[in-house]
Amino acid sequence: MIKTSKSHENYRELVWRLAKTDFKLRYHASVLGYVWVILKPLLLFMIMNFVFSHLFNLGGPNNPYYPLELLTAILLFQFFAEATMTGMMSLVSKAQLVTKIYVPRWTIVLGSTMNALFIYGMNLIVLAGFFVVYHKMPSLLGIFMFITYSIILYVLAVAFSFLTAPFYVRFRDLGNTWEVLLQLVMYSAPVVYPLSLMPFKIQSLILMNPFAFLIHFAKQALIYDHYATFGHFVWLLLGIIFAVFLAFLVFRKYEKTVAELI
Repeated sequence: MIKTSKSHENYRELVWRLAKTDFKLRYHASVLGYVWVILKPLLLFMIMNFVFSHLFNLGGPNNPYYPLELLTAILLFQFFAEATMTGMMSLVSKAQLVTKIYVPRWTIVLGSTMNALFIYGMNLIVLAGFFVVYHKMPSLLGIFMFITYSIILYVLAVAFSFLTAPFYVRFRDLGNTWEVLLQLVMYSAPVVYPLSLMPFKIQSLILMNPFAFLIHFAKQALIYDHYATFGHFVWLLLGIIFAVFLAFLVFRKYEKTVAELI
């Protein structure tokens, strides 16, 4: 029993070290360094806010908090995109750990996704600053639900990473394919547009997508104190749990041949 406890502690330490190393190396050679963590989503937000607020008139008096909605959704989307991309490519990017020494494969995948978690945490400071600028104070329940949805989104990204990481070793085209599909994911979810712009029947279809569900209700909880029904929330959790279980089963089945194929 003590050995099991120690092994779990060692695994946590390994995942933590892998995540910190990834985060440090990512911006090591750049001039601005860690500033890019905040600057990248901020520049994307400024461009999209100009285009959709001024050219498409999604903001204005009828929706004064559209910039907050947009920035919140962009941060959530980039968090998901970063976690899924790095998680999917993790076994290949850390080929030396896979082939030279024995490291539990799942720790490599999980450590890679945690890099996105660090970036997301830093970006939330920027989001808090925008809420101050717009004189909008979220409720405690709204903050709690936003954090809950963020955690669920991370779990969904981890499940995706476990599912795709061993296949990326065999099919490197998955990276380019997923990069293109991420754009479809973004525009099929209420990231740049409020869900209310869609016809009611279309809204129901959009919310069947777990990513769209999380994006929409994360924004609604934080900005408008509007929440999903308990039934819908439970169904979401059950779906995510099933996805994690299935992804880990697939990962455990195919991880055994990863070292031979890298």
